[in-house]
Amino acid sequence: MVETVTLSDGHTMPAFGLGVYLNEECAEACMVALQNGYRMIDGARLYKNEVQVGVGVGKSGVKRENVFITSKVFHTDFTYDGTTAALKDSIANLGSSYYDLYLTHSAIGGKDARLAAYRALLDGKASGMIRSIGVSNYSAKHIEEIREAGLEMPVVNQIEASITAIGSHNHCEEAKTVISYIHSASKNPSSNTAYSPLVRGALDNPVIQELSTKILIRWSLQRGFVPLPKSSQPERIISNGQVFGWNIEPTDMAKLDALDRGKEGAVTWNPVDVD
Repeated sequence: MVETVTLSDGHTMPAFGLGVYLNEECAEACMVALQNGYRMIDGARLYKNEVQVGVGVGKSGVKRENVFITSKVFHTDFTYDGTTAALKDSIANLGSSYYDLYLTHSAIGGKDARLAAYRALLDGKASGMIRSIGVSNYSAKHIEEIREAGLEMPVVNQIEASITAIGSHNHCEEAKTVISYIHSASKNPSSNTAYSPLVRGALDNPVIQELSTKILIRWSLQRGFVPLPKSSQPERIISNGQVFGWNIEPTDMAKLDALDRGKEGAVTWNPVDVD
């Protein structure tokens, strides 16, 4: 898995990673993923597994500097001091001196709170605790308020990007912000509740039945997204990573693209329109 994307701040990020949402005991999953070619782990304070991510990275045998690790601060901490404290706690939990990417987890809380949290992350970056800064669940208006405040733009917006909800991402391209998202690559109900599942509730669609899970992950790569399939099962983690070295034919890409229903196609928590 050597494909990477270059972020607007000049840093590179793997084009594919492991999501650890709903997996508080994720150390083994992280270890297995890294030992099988993954080089990105996406966590969050809300997930309550930052310590486990650090343990898994340590057990993997892969050097810390070769792993791209993300976490997020939740909107309940959206003050300058609250976000600063959360970031310092995240650093301590990980057992590392920095995060490669740190995000504001949602747009909830209002403009003043969002900007206060974002400024705290900028100062965290200046102090060396963060290498890159991004956002999650932001719409165009939320990204634009960062620009209007004269602040450094986010390099990543982690939002829902399932095959039924891909039509609202032009603002990310315009802002040179990479779309990253968590999605479950499993039809198993026990692991199919991650952010942006592969069209949970619509698996009887003949197009989806025709194409495999790997095709759906490969679709997202070819769309220019950065998928973060979530699983706690070693065999599935390995299988999910077998999406490089081949391409989906244009006719099949067209079939998947045609399923887009914009915001109506959203299947999970998706607070991108909050004030």
